[in-house]
Amino acid sequence: MNIPKVQSISKKILVALLGAFLLVFLLFHAAANLLILRHDDGAWYSAFCHFMGTNWIVKVFEIALLGCFLLHIIMTIWLAITNKRARPVNYHKPQRSKTHTTSKLMILSGILIFLCLLMHFADFYFVKIGIMKGEYMVKTEKLASEEVMGLVNYAQQMGMTPEEFIDEMESEAMMYAGENGDASEVTEFIEGMRDKLGVINIVQRAQEEGNVSADGKWIRHLTYDERQTLRKALPESDPEPDFYYMAREKFSHWHIVLGYLVFFFVVFLHLRHAFPSAFQTLGLNNYKYNGIIEVLGKIYTWVVVLMFTVVPILVYLGL
Repeated sequence: MNIPKVQSISKKILVALLGAFLLVFLLFHAAANLLILRHDDGAWYSAFCHFMGTNWIVKVFEIALLGCFLLHIIMTIWLAITNKRARPVNYHKPQRSKTHTTSKLMILSGILIFLCLLMHFADFYFVKIGIMKGEYMVKTEKLASEEVMGLVNYAQQMGMTPEEFIDEMESEAMMYAGENGDASEVTEFIEGMRDKLGVINIVQRAQEEGNVSADGKWIRHLTYDERQTLRKALPESDPEPDFYYMAREKFSHWHIVLGYLVFFFVVFLHLRHAFPSAFQTLGLNNYKYNGIIEVLGKIYTWVVVLMFTVVPILVYLGL
């Protein structure tokens, strides 16, 4: 296989720049995750996820972020292969290197992080883009359409439930259509009303089971089928993934928590070398400041990993 020839230093600089961008993102992501620990029924975290999921600037940034992840992985592997090819024969005598152990494990830890990210994406991001099913939520105000409220009001005026009212309408409409020889329009109208009835049933179930947020703005814990019902009856409702509930549900299982803790440990090993390495590759280190950079790298790594770690642990403990 012929690999395009690009100067090794160029690849290193590109890997460092992509890595620096990802270092900033990780700090932001870890800080945002702490909102899951707020005991506000997910109000803050849901508002954050709603903003991140609906703002077009964030959507563009999201694509760029995924591109950076993939490019960082590809360039790192490419760099490792070209470096290996540059020295096809090992040294006759093994030499002790002063390179830090975490530096030697960068490729391995990077591959493990990529595999763990696939698991993380399956839990959350793939749900967001519709590849996998999850739990969903919808703004209460989006369900209060004129058609739905009109159906409820008419049924109440007739002393019936919405379902009884629709059955009565269908019976009379089909009788009228049979006399006039065309039932297609009536059938379509009744189907539309039953779709609206599905919305009413979802709202009633949410109220009965206490799945309305404390501030009354969200109906939560919707199933995939309920989401499809809402999207068909009220396309403008557009239910969103309920990441707050999904995260707390995931972290209530010890084996999932353990898996994430292993993931964070690997991230720790990777970041431990990545922070000072980025400064060195970009030529931003200096013998006067190397000590400070090393300390900042340790602080950054511990802070980010601890912020990530406390969320699954405290959720699992019911805090």
